Amino acid sequence: MERRKFIHGAGIAGVLAAGAAPAVHAQANIRWRLTSAFPKALDTIYGAAEVFSKSIAAMSGGKFQISVHPSGELVGGFGQVDAVQAGTVEMAHTAPYYYFGKDPTFALGCAIPFGLNSRQMTAWMVEGNGLKLMREFYANYNIINFVGGNTGAQMGGWWRKEIKSLADLKGQKFRTGGFSGRVFERLGGVPQNIPGGEIYQALEKGTIDAAEWVGPYDDEKLGFNKVAPFYGYPGYWEGGPQLDFYANTKAFAALPAEYKAMIEAASLEAATVMQARYDARNPAALKRLVAGGTKLFRFPKDVMDTAFKESMALYADLSNTNPAWKKIYGDFSDFRRDQNLWFRFTEAGFDDFMQTQRL
Repeated sequence: MERRKFIHGAGIAGVLAAGAAPAVHAQANIRWRLTSAFPKALDTIYGAAEVFSKSIAAMSGGKFQISVHPSGELVGGFGQVDAVQAGTVEMAHTAPYYYFGKDPTFALGCAIPFGLNSRQMTAWMVEGNGLKLMREFYANYNIINFVGGNTGAQMGGWWRKEIKSLADLKGQKFRTGGFSGRVFERLGGVPQNIPGGEIYQALEKGTIDAAEWVGPYDDEKLGFNKVAPFYGYPGYWEGGPQLDFYANTKAFAALPAEYKAMIEAASLEAATVMQARYDARNPAALKRLVAGGTKLFRFPKDVMDTAFKESMALYADLSNTNPAWKKIYGDFSDFRRDQNLWFRFTEAGFDDFMQTQRL
């Protein structure tokens, strides 16, 4: 779907929401199901799907209802792609990199180590070629995607011991989401891909040595600070991970034009709300964690430098063996280069100054 159509669709939905287009009232009632990859207790990331659903209901005057189901209710673990592809459910809300095992290219629609930050990811998707390229890729899975939110840059996980050098990572069993495990392996670690709702038990029982999820607000809810005292940063593998709403292409194609426009608009609303919630709620949660005894540490330079080197080597290998990756990563990489040049003089310069001030 072209960007002009994308924006035009959002405009139509806005008119509908204002009640200025009575044609929607002639539409038949439609009921869809949306499966989330996340537990309901995480009101930030799971909540984005609820924002989306409520927006659809409001814009359609209740005629288009999309029920939201947490992970495990209709679809367990990382089964969202298979469920939408097969038409078992009409929609899903998930992190694309969970499915890197099907094809590493999935990760480019979410986050890769040393990728884009959240603003850059939104820019690539909405104004760059990201949405177009990922939709071409997802067509192979009978899926059309819509922006579904972003957590912003994430923390680097909870560890039983502080990581003071690259050598400290050797043999560490680390729960990390999706594609980043490919790089962690190259650092001598043992990645574990575990759904969010199962991480605490694995960390508590010692099945894993460390785990990352998102950041302070979610991590506090999940209780990781109770079983691992050290909290690392930055999560170099998730500078701006984007979530997606996936819709079955046949189901979406069968919708009236007004309802298609509503999905476009509601996804943008949900994405904005999700990012805002994380940015608003993380600071207070971090203060509480530190006050409760959490020990913060920054990954040392040898870890960051080696992780960067190994990430770039991995991307080069994939470009030589995976045509879909090569096509999309080439565009992604060019966009990242220009964004970093621009942010160097604006965002980074401003942030560096402001974060040293006593306000």
